[in-house]
Parts: sequence; structure tokens; C-alpha cells
Amino acid sequence: MFDLRLFSIRESGHRIHNPLTEHQLADLGARLALPAGARILDLACGSGELLATWARDHQVTGLGVDLNPDFLAHARARAAELGVTDAVRFVEADAAGYVADEPVDLAACVGATWIGGGVPGTLDLLRASLRPGGMLLVGEPYWRTVPTSPEVLAGCGVQSVEDYLTLPGLLASFGALGYDVVEMVCATEESWDRYAAPQWLTMRRWADAHPDHELHDEVRRLLQVEPQQYAAFTRVHVGWGVFALVER
Repeated sequence: MFDLRLFSIRESGHRIHNPLTEHQLADLGARLALPAGARILDLACGSGELLATWARDHQVTGLGVDLNPDFLAHARARAAELGVTDAVRFVEADAAGYVADEPVDLAACVGATWIGGGVPGTLDLLRASLRPGGMLLVGEPYWRTVPTSPEVLAGCGVQSVEDYLTLPGLLASFGALGYDVVEMVCATEESWDRYAAPQWLTMRRWADAHPDHELHDEVRRLLQVEPQQYAAFTRVHVGWGVFALVER
């Protein structure tokens, strides 16, 4: 099982824990045209950048749920920095199975569909908190280029080609589940680089400052292999997108 502490170390400098730039996130929020006062539930919210910035820019309100106390501390600090602590709040809890006390206008899980055992289960979970006619927002990887060898699969960090769909296949799967895709934003090579590469400097500085920590050797190992692995495999083969869905 992945050590949550490694995630905290490597992405401690990130506001967005996915290959999405601040501009892309802001543009998506503007394009969705949510009305002022709209309620958002963000499951596995990370450092809360979506909720905090959209509350500032679009006067929405929301609740973020995440298991990582380090990221939630960042989220609360960011909300305070942007002056939206009255509009958004964050709770430390397991997002798997979490349902809002009151229906929301938008229910999101951006890049953590394992909380529902995959896309279909996560959409079912999000829908349980959604008002009739509301919108779902889901972030998910897809194949840009389908791997043809075990080496490439391993380099992409997956066990089977079936772990991801292609982008057309992913969009079709939403339709098969009864949803219209009404908006999307996909990672570019630049946004992938801005997500992946800063982690290496963060890991190096952490390793230099914590030579006796029990995770030091693992962080050093990751730092030695990840840049080449990322360039050879993830950057070439893996896409990632955020998709807005409305039930038919």
C-alpha cells in the first residue's frame, strides 16, 4: 500500500495534486458558470485549491473531504489567504462512502476514483450527494498511446492495459453510464511537466534535510529513477483529464 507520508513529502509544494495548471483550473471554473451560492462537494480534495479559488472567483460554497492532514492544513491556510473561510470548510475523513448532509449542486472527485473502486462506483458515490439536475466533476487518466509491452506498462505504473481507457473510450463510457459530457479540460505536456518535475526538487531538498528519516532511502531511490521513467513512459503514454457530466 502506498505510504501517505510519501505523497505528503513529494507534493508538499503543490496546490493542485494533478497535472492541471492554475490557469486550466481557473478556466474550467469559469466555463462551468456555476451560480453564486452554488454548493460543491469535493471528495479527496487534497490541498483544496479548487474549492478555495472557485469560492473567491465565483462566490460558491463548499466542503472538501480528504484523509491527508498535511494537505488539509494547506487547504485551510489557502482558504484563509483568499478570504473564503466562511464559504468553504474541510474535514479529515475517508472520502470513500462519504455522502453530503444536504444535496449539492456540483459533486467532484478530481483524480481519485479509487475511492469508489473505479469510475462507475465513484460516479454512483458522487450522485448520492447531488441534487436533481446537478453536475458531476471527475478527473481520470487515460491512454494517449496504448502500451504494447510489459516494460511500458510497468513504466506507466499500471499492471494491465485495461487499467485505463483511451480518451474516446473514456468519453463513451460516461455515455454508457447515462451521462452527457458537457465540458472537459485535459492535461498537456506542459501541465504534466509542471506537476511531475517540481516533485523532484521537493524530494531532493527533503532528503538532504532528513538524512536519518526512515523514508530517506526510498525518497532517494525514487529521485534516481523517476525523471527518466516519467520522460520515457508517463509523458508519452498517459493522458489525464477532468470531465463535467450531467445525468441524462
